[in-house]
Amino acid sequence: MHPVARFAVAAFAAAATVLLAACELGPLPAATSTSTAPGTTSAGPPSGGSPVGSPATTAFPSFVRPTPTPEPTPISYAVVAGDTLTSIARRFGTAARSIALWNRARYPSLDPESPDYAPDRIEIGWTLTIIPGVVVDETELTPPPAPSSPTALPSPIIVPGPTPLPDGSSLLVSHGDRGSTAVALTFDMGGRLDPALEIIDWLIAHDVRATIFPTGKTASETAIGRAVMERVAAHPELFTLGNHSWDHPDFRELTAAQIADQLTRTETALAPLAGRTTKPFFRPPFGSHDQEVRDAAGAAGWAYTVIWDVDTIDWRPPSDGGPSADDIVAKVLSRARGGSIVLMHLGGWHTLEALPRIVDGLRARRLEPVTLAELLGR
Repeated sequence: MHPVARFAVAAFAAAATVLLAACELGPLPAATSTSTAPGTTSAGPPSGGSPVGSPATTAFPSFVRPTPTPEPTPISYAVVAGDTLTSIARRFGTAARSIALWNRARYPSLDPESPDYAPDRIEIGWTLTIIPGVVVDETELTPPPAPSSPTALPSPIIVPGPTPLPDGSSLLVSHGDRGSTAVALTFDMGGRLDPALEIIDWLIAHDVRATIFPTGKTASETAIGRAVMERVAAHPELFTLGNHSWDHPDFRELTAAQIADQLTRTETALAPLAGRTTKPFFRPPFGSHDQEVRDAAGAAGWAYTVIWDVDTIDWRPPSDGGPSADDIVAKVLSRARGGSIVLMHLGGWHTLEALPRIVDGLRARRLEPVTLAELLGR
């Protein structure tokens, strides 16, 4: 090859090697001439290059760690009036049953495996855990272990109540000590009686303590009234008995002698039926009282005039604007506090329907139903 041609080939090869090295692809094999002049050798690789015939170095792309997909974040949601599990689920892109499963440990009525499963019954004020956009795959759930024994509810904290007045007047009581975790559910009986036995039977079946204030006439002269008294007598551990007058007059319109007659006549009729006295608790009809009424009641032997701080107005019929079961539940759960005395009626229109949710809701708030005798330490 002509010397000038050999020089051009060598220069081209050197330039290509430098360019490829800069791109991290390694050098090309050195160019060789087709013929070699006597006394010359073929051009070798530049200093630091790969030997002729060795494979080129492969470049690897830089590794970038992918951004992880964020885990769904649970939120807390407070139930408001008008909510249902279905409407809440629709709002957060999930399913009603998923919400029930997430919250079944806190609210047993939401446990699909419980015989008391009631997903259509949620209470205003409940705090639900929700994972927006997620639906539970039940095939991946581990069934909760069956408890070896029932879990006992914590004993309520009860602070002793006020003592009777030294002057002999009946002490007015509308609630117990606010430092307690107890609530007294009280039921007046007189007038409408349709669900009375069902309410009493429910309380017995679910071991719920309560106080019954019957009128003497209703409790002793009607079949339902006598049946209620029989159940009260059979369960002294559950029920306290109070006196609600003989036939429900306004005591402010009576003389002291007439007040005493109303109370003692009721006591005489009920004590044999219920197996206990109605003393010391008296509830004035209509909640109507004044100092003269309390003086007369105290003189007759009833040391406490018991009214209430939560009134469900469950006696009023729906046709007259009375409350629905939801209204009753909402009022009790929104107003009851430690020491509260709740007024209901054994003849209430929607009381039986509301009662299970009331008790569940109170217990979810760490408030336990007790009798008046327990609440006031009598």
